[in-house]
Amino acid sequence: MSQLVADCPRCGTKRITFDVKGETVIKHFGWQDTSELFCVCGDCFRSTVFVAEVADRSTANYVGNAGGLVGCTGVINDLINVTGYVSASDRAAVPAPEFVPGNILAAFNEGAKCLAVGCFNAAGTMFRLCVDMTTKDKMPEGDAPGLNSKIRRDLGLRLPWLFDNRYLPEDLRDLSHCIKEDGNDGAHQGTLIEADALDLLDFTTALLERIYTQPEKVKLAAERRAQRRSA
Repeated sequence: MSQLVADCPRCGTKRITFDVKGETVIKHFGWQDTSELFCVCGDCFRSTVFVAEVADRSTANYVGNAGGLVGCTGVINDLINVTGYVSASDRAAVPAPEFVPGNILAAFNEGAKCLAVGCFNAAGTMFRLCVDMTTKDKMPEGDAPGLNSKIRRDLGLRLPWLFDNRYLPEDLRDLSHCIKEDGNDGAHQGTLIEADALDLLDFTTALLERIYTQPEKVKLAAERRAQRRSA
């Protein structure tokens, strides 16, 4: 039987030996497949599914000849890199809109994961952060009528100004009401329910699609058209 030495996510014991009871291999196009290892902790005797990849190509050949990691003998830590374990955060999450900048994409994905596991306050905070970063980029650099430092600083005040001055599409205004003035919403107070988090998700998704996804798709379509014409 193969064994894995790792920290137990269930009981917290450090560097404990797990018995590897089963394996599911997720095939990739290259040589480095991903394995999900069903393991039982030697301390609390509860199970964890670890996610691992073989260390290199020669190791992959060795593991393949052994019938997989579960067919290897002894401790397999030298053969693999453990990248994590399956948890509630692996539940299907809402995909982010396309062509979103990296920092906003990271916040959206974190919010989507929080929403998938029922952490509505955390999800709302991350979606609110996406809107905050996106709308800051839409603010004019110089002076503008009715614009002051408080409006620049406060998302709840910034959004109406951007709509009123046509920096954001007017048809998104109603969806934006999930974000209140002066930060007086559940994302700040910690009182969000699922419906609130979903409202924030809908507005965030619509905003990101209008600001980033749709313009980039139009740009790529124009480039393809130009390439066809030149050919």
